[in-house]
Amino acid sequence: MAQAKIDKETRRKITDARRMIEKVMKADGNEAETRRRVERIFENVMGYDAFDHLSRERAVKGAGETEHVDFAVQLEVGQDAEPVIMVELKRVGVDLALKHLKQVTSYAIDSGCEWVLLTNGREWKVYHVEFGQPPITKLVDQWDLITDDTTDIAFKFEMLSYKKVKRGSLKKLWEKATVLSPDSLLTAIVSLESLSTLRRVLRKNTGVIIDPLDLVKGIRKLLNENAGIELSKIKLDLQSKKKKRTGRKKIEVKKDTEILEDRPLALETESSITNMPEGV
Repeated sequence: MAQAKIDKETRRKITDARRMIEKVMKADGNEAETRRRVERIFENVMGYDAFDHLSRERAVKGAGETEHVDFAVQLEVGQDAEPVIMVELKRVGVDLALKHLKQVTSYAIDSGCEWVLLTNGREWKVYHVEFGQPPITKLVDQWDLITDDTTDIAFKFEMLSYKKVKRGSLKKLWEKATVLSPDSLLTAIVSLESLSTLRRVLRKNTGVIIDPLDLVKGIRKLLNENAGIELSKIKLDLQSKKKKRTGRKKIEVKKDTEILEDRPLALETESSITNMPEGV
């Protein structure tokens, strides 16, 4: 649910963009027709100048032959301007696939660009690229221009707008995504402070005192298999902190493997991490 309202002008722009993409979808438009609509969205919705800020068919020099990315988003004017987002565009009737992500990610790596946008006009997917061996591409945000809430779409486009990107919105977007990543959230959930709070609430509601390790096991049952694996990687610190005025004893810590005995329930959640294979 959206946190705030959008003005009438912004709503109109999103509605116009939606109708434009719906029209090219019905006509089964090709990639060139899709490109023209996407460029208009960059101009009308996100505030870029198509001639100054969208570098079409930008040359990318890698280990092999020179390749060309569909277009690169840049804040400065000129062919030598640094790209801030590499855009891979597919025609509106083509579903976005992993092979498309691999292609544009390789362009981003060769250009030293940390951000990738994959779109067919209808689907929009924003990725952050971590350089390493192998590189890791993480899905940061995604939306469907046709079916998603208009207000939500407006705020997502705003984060990629010319004004926002120039003010550092991509850095803030990545910081937020990092904080909300599975390992970060799970680490916070099973921290001593969080477990202590949960135990107090459970005791207040039920009158039952729960051991911290049993509580972690209960939390694990709420997770799907992928989240359970992430939880097993976290080093638990269940020792109570010493206080000067109390004589509380430390809680005995068992091995992490004891936490993994119960199989997790299948609560469906989508992983936002894509590990790129060697050579990409």
